[in-house]
Amino acid sequence: MKKLYSFYWDCGRMGNLQGLFIAEESEVQKILSKEVYFGEVLGKYSEIYGTVDFEDIEVVSELGVS
Repeated sequence: MKKLYSFYWDCGRMGNLQGLFIAEESEVQKILSKEVYFGEVLGKYSEIYGTVDFEDIEVVSELGVS
């Protein structure tokens, strides 16, 4: 079943990275404890990357869509 998730990273003085996405729970489980690279999304030379942890992602709503 697909769910609506919220993602949030505090990136210190550069700002924060946040967003909403829809995914299957199995897809979210695959990225936990994996390193991701977002590039310079918070400005030139920001280089945002890190390991996605369980506390970075929160279920907002269960959509009930298969």
